[in-house]
Amino acid sequence: MTDFATNAPVAAGNVLRRAEDWLDQRGRGAWIAAMVLGFIFVWPVGLALLAFMVWQNKFAGRSCHAQTRIRTPRSTTGNAAFDAYRAETLRRLEEEQAAFEEFMQRLREARDKAEFDQFMEERQPRKDIAVEV
Repeated sequence: MTDFATNAPVAAGNVLRRAEDWLDQRGRGAWIAAMVLGFIFVWPVGLALLAFMVWQNKFAGRSCHAQTRIRTPRSTTGNAAFDAYRAETLRRLEEEQAAFEEFMQRLREARDKAEFDQFMEERQPRKDIAVEV
């Protein structure tokens, strides 16, 4: 009896993982169909699927989900040279992303400063109006 109690959550987790993988292979439409069917037959299941889809960003489609899996590989391929190449490429891409985000931050700060300076110039009274006598 103890074996069943300890193995039941693991088996349920495996079934849910396989169901998620199966739906991922079929794309966003399969997720939406499962959610609609869940609402039709047992509304709490549909609601739970909707919450899960929003939490896991399943509405973004395959490209976003595939990109997440590439950045966080689950295991090694067994080929040491490829694993080293992949690790180096991911490290380089993360550095480039950080540099780009820093550049965008500087660009936003420069734009905000220019807008603020323009606002301050427009706000000050004009002194260049000459009075002719």
